[in-house]
Amino acid sequence: MKNDILSAIDSASGNFSKGQKRIAEYIRAHYDKAAFMTANKLALKADVSESTVVRFASEIGYDGYPEMRRALQDMIRIRLTSVQRIQVAKTIMESRDILQHVLSTDIEQIRLTIEETDRGDFTRAVDEIAGAENIYILGLRSSSFLANFMGFYFNLLFRNSRVVNDSTSGEVEVFEQIVRLSEKDVLIAISFPRYSRRTIRAMQYAKEVGAKTIAITDSRSSPLARLSDIPLCARSDMVSFLDTLVAPLSLVNALIVAVSEKAPGDLYANFERLERIWDECGLYEKLDD
Repeated sequence: MKNDILSAIDSASGNFSKGQKRIAEYIRAHYDKAAFMTANKLALKADVSESTVVRFASEIGYDGYPEMRRALQDMIRIRLTSVQRIQVAKTIMESRDILQHVLSTDIEQIRLTIEETDRGDFTRAVDEIAGAENIYILGLRSSSFLANFMGFYFNLLFRNSRVVNDSTSGEVEVFEQIVRLSEKDVLIAISFPRYSRRTIRAMQYAKEVGAKTIAITDSRSSPLARLSDIPLCARSDMVSFLDTLVAPLSLVNALIVAVSEKAPGDLYANFERLERIWDECGLYEKLDD
């Protein structure tokens, strides 16, 4: 199956019936709206029967209409600008309980991530991180909070972990921070639609110098996953102008916990020392019993 549904439609167009051609024309002109329509609503818009819509999805190579609609949604997450996303979201959210919709979406993304995560890849990623001479964590723009969250805990577990910082000075500074990457190191790169070009280029550089590369991204078809030695995929979905990154954060949590089991030294003793330091510095508020 082609990653772009419009390409799939073009490839199959020679076999379309008159009704299927109307569906194709509507999707090409209004893919941002079609991505969130039921089969019945799309049928009404294209002036065809609902069964014609279902057959259309099969004709272009999908297992059913829900899979085709998901492909449309994946495509628009990459193509739409922030302004277009807000316009689409306004239509989706109209007359809905926003709190219910957003939290339900997050729950569904976590459920799908549990089902789809390759346990073998996850174990390999843990082993590579634990055995690396140096660990570089890169996440720019909206992914920077995931990188910093992982970096905070890896810094407590390892002596050799560093977060590649985002800044306004751009791509050159990113490369300055990873210039010492070697085949003994690992780069963990995080990016979700719309994918960061600087993150992709950093991954390409890491591959060139022979470092191990781990991608945390939304699917195996993402440019980051295709470049990585080990892709770890977590579902995200479009919510207005932003993408929900709850499932990716859960994946990062799981990675931190799994890696902590293989971290060098006595984890219990390390945190005992930290607790004494935190207590001496008065870092946390003490609550009365």
